[in-house]
Amino acid sequence: MPVFTNKTKRYALIFITLFIVSELVLRYCFGFCNAILYVASPDYEYIVAPNQDGQRFGHHFHINSFSQRSEEPMPAKTKILALGDSVIYGGVQTGQDSLATSLFTARTGVQMLNISAGSWGPDNCAAYLKEKGLFGAEAIILEVSGHDAYDTMNFLPVVGVLPSYPDKQSLLAWGELVNRYVIPFIFKSISRKESAVTQPIRKKSSVFNPGLKQLKDIANTANLPFIIYLHPVQWEVRTKKNLDISKEIIEWCALNKVTLVNGLNYNFTKDDYRDIIHLNAKGQNKLAGALQQYLEENQIVLQTTKK
Repeated sequence: MPVFTNKTKRYALIFITLFIVSELVLRYCFGFCNAILYVASPDYEYIVAPNQDGQRFGHHFHINSFSQRSEEPMPAKTKILALGDSVIYGGVQTGQDSLATSLFTARTGVQMLNISAGSWGPDNCAAYLKEKGLFGAEAIILEVSGHDAYDTMNFLPVVGVLPSYPDKQSLLAWGELVNRYVIPFIFKSISRKESAVTQPIRKKSSVFNPGLKQLKDIANTANLPFIIYLHPVQWEVRTKKNLDISKEIIEWCALNKVTLVNGLNYNFTKDDYRDIIHLNAKGQNKLAGALQQYLEENQIVLQTTKK
């Protein structure tokens, strides 16, 4: 039988106490074990799970019953659908009230429903609308960047497979910290070499994304304005030029007579970004202003709306 000395017991008690205290700090101060959860879809690969509300890393998030990062669709409100990827979704780095869609709703009185998820392309968005409908909206806005031109669905499993797409909460905050953040950080050089199976944001094909035409057809059938907002990455902002891949989307819009709003025309700077593509709170605010300005100037939806 092992003999535990008083010193050993004291060290064990200190370790257990520190572990419990740090576990509570991670949970209640940083939001660990309160990750945004995902569900898989046979039609649009994956989406955030419905009916979630919480705090993570000091930011509030809310997901309604339709898996939108918005309040429930309000029948009495004029509505616009905002479709896109992680740029408008915002992630847990952006609080609910700081999202461009939330700011737009608060300023205009028009409810902008945030229908988005990380690494979604236009075809994901189109498949969602085919399943869920249009929610009585009066316009559709699709946010894309150049990479979305060939970012097509491949249905490789990500939910419950990749750390960024959990389908259940971690039992321990320390477990989540290590598995989701520490290990990927340590092995980030290895992660960069992994295949599309483990890096869904790199899903690419040689086929121009069919979701663009599908969304155009959906809007045309419903007789709704369809607007594509082309979001610039930092290189484009710095050089004031669109990448060649972005120009393919611009050319498609011109050929198919689809309205395109080029983010390069709205004076974004590197200070509006938190990385090469995602906007910080300041950038989200500028995006809300850009969309509001365009719709007002062109008398789309907002011309009949009281502010």
